Amino acid sequence: MSSAKRAVFARLAEIAQGLAHPHRIELLEHLAQGTRTVEELAALTELTFANTSRHLKVLRQARLVIAQRRERNVFYNLSGEAEVVGLLGAIAIVGERNDAEIRHIVSDYFHSPDTLDAVTREELLSKLKDGTVIVLDVRPEDEFLLGHVPGARNMPIGQLSERLAELPKDREIVAYCRGPYCVFSFEAEAMLRREGFSVHRLEDGFPQWKAAGLPIESNRADESNRAGTRTA
Repeated sequence: MSSAKRAVFARLAEIAQGLAHPHRIELLEHLAQGTRTVEELAALTELTFANTSRHLKVLRQARLVIAQRRERNVFYNLSGEAEVVGLLGAIAIVGERNDAEIRHIVSDYFHSPDTLDAVTREELLSKLKDGTVIVLDVRPEDEFLLGHVPGARNMPIGQLSERLAELPKDREIVAYCRGPYCVFSFEAEAMLRREGFSVHRLEDGFPQWKAAGLPIESNRADESNRAGTRTA
């Protein structure tokens, strides 16, 4: 084997090693929603600040995330959003195909007989253009503000049962959340179906929509004014 090929394989192995921990994959999922500080990521993953920083260091070394320092804070983003989201999707496809335990979990929790066929991104885009659908973003409000499908209504899953009166029953609803393994959209679909709504889920989530280059809206304020007091 040539030295050049081995050098490339060595770098690819470092990237793969960067993904070799569930906390790091979870951090990438959160960063796929938008820019975050270390403190925000620590709170979202329920990890310590120090542990979060260690995982982010590995992800930086693997060139999967980038960091920008602004005054006392460090803000993290995916390094090549479409590529990293695509990489996570490819791993999921291989896992569901080749790992029996993953197939069992996905079948039990994400593709039960009670769930309907999901709407594809292309189908949702067409419905948006026709004005025939209400899009429901059931992620937390701060993630919605970082970016969302155009015209989407934000009803975090914890508030949905109290806000059903805000949704018309004579329109189709498509709910989405963080990605294909985010349970929020499944819970929203089940709840709305029980209440007599016509509802489907988006096939994956906002990161995949954004990574595909489809239009998004954002209500994000200047990140330099966002809260945060520590740096990694």
